[in-house]
Amino acid sequence: MSKETSSTSIDTALQQSQEAFLVYRRVSGAKKADFLEAIAVEIEALGIRLLQQAMEETNLPEARLAGERARTCNQLRQFSTLVKEGSWVDARIDTAIPDRAPLPRPDLRKMMVPLGPVVVFGASNFPFAYSTAGVDTASALAAGCTVVLKAHPAHPKTSEMVADAISKAIAKTGMHVHTFQHVQDSSFESGKALVQHPLTKAVGFTGSFSGGMALYHYAVQRPDPIPVFSEMGSINPVFILPGALKVRREKVADMYAASITQSVGQFCTNPGLMMGLQSPALDQFTQQLGDKMKNIAPGTMLHPGIASNFKKNREKALAQKGVSLVAESIEKPKENQGTSTLSTVNASDFLNDPVLVEEVFGPYSLLVKASTIEELTAAVNKLPGQLTATIIGEEDELIHYAEFIQLVMEKAGRVIINGVPTGVEVCPSMHHGGPFPSTTDSRFTSVGTDAIKRFVRPVSFQNFPEALLPAELKQSNPLGIWRLVNSELKK
Repeated sequence: MSKETSSTSIDTALQQSQEAFLVYRRVSGAKKADFLEAIAVEIEALGIRLLQQAMEETNLPEARLAGERARTCNQLRQFSTLVKEGSWVDARIDTAIPDRAPLPRPDLRKMMVPLGPVVVFGASNFPFAYSTAGVDTASALAAGCTVVLKAHPAHPKTSEMVADAISKAIAKTGMHVHTFQHVQDSSFESGKALVQHPLTKAVGFTGSFSGGMALYHYAVQRPDPIPVFSEMGSINPVFILPGALKVRREKVADMYAASITQSVGQFCTNPGLMMGLQSPALDQFTQQLGDKMKNIAPGTMLHPGIASNFKKNREKALAQKGVSLVAESIEKPKENQGTSTLSTVNASDFLNDPVLVEEVFGPYSLLVKASTIEELTAAVNKLPGQLTATIIGEEDELIHYAEFIQLVMEKAGRVIINGVPTGVEVCPSMHHGGPFPSTTDSRFTSVGTDAIKRFVRPVSFQNFPEALLPAELKQSNPLGIWRLVNSELKK
């Protein structure tokens, strides 16, 4: 299952993945559903041993990891339910009209089909939900694609344990042995070779902007460019309207002190930027939020590289013109720890400094104070694409600022009213993606069952004999799924 990589072993892995794909793409939805369910069962069977290994490698607490494991298994089961039901293939049938004038209509049928072998890169900050059996792997397998998973070097043993669980599920459900393969290699060269191998048909990635864009460029340099679905982070702006500050600024401060520092700020949805209109209430909110963050102790970050980058990027942000440090943890950080940090800047300085829209991955947030709504609007226009954007306001002022909220919606894939961006519900209506540079393609999500759409393509079947049609498109409809037949939804 696991492979130490070289150019030869990468070629072998992709050749084997293609061989398996030719078999796996014909596996029924019911059998794929059993396979995905079996993966979840095998992961759960690892019990406390898996959590202990992940704790050792990531510094994350047991409760957080237990919740993430549950989310991972829930994702697998959601995809199992989806593929068993079957209508996700979006089957459409337009039967022939041979006597139509002036020209006859051929028999046309269309559905989604899997792309082929998918390369998935494990994420550093989610050792379960975005790694070995995470949403990229689960959605690719649900689509009928085979997967070659490149383990993240920050948690190799955790990844190995989950890969072994997938291997057991393969054996128990009779899948091709190479339906899933696990690669251990930390080099950039192996990542490039995996993306540029001619049998790779798509890539899934969650991580930094530099890493995601490197993979994207590798893919477009191929003779046949392939899609790269990179989720590359976000500063997730929060806009705090004046009425809310007058009514409940302490409650909002409590909410955001917790959100900024949750898991030492190591979420792609961490609120790294807040904005509001200058007022005494905003000044009081800033003080209250800072006082709360002072009392949140530094936490050990996922690995030394992330801790080092946080320290460097924090210092860079605080050194920018007009930026003032409001508060940081009273307790001094130890080695590889991130200290809770709140800073502030006037909108006039923010508008002239591109550094201030860069992500500081960790427990850091910048509060921008605008003198007018026009200045606040200009700040919104400056923002690059985001995974999320949040508006905090009373109902009457939300209506009053409706045009401003519409402007904010242009910048993000998920817009939140009176909440926090951290905490991503895994369900069909969740969209986790956004305009560039938060992701490479804002039309797709990496959370929820719609994630399957990344790894399929539509194919039309014209004048095919019944015997050659996929089961979903046969006139007899042996699967009993809903299909669009001659413009009517039918079973």
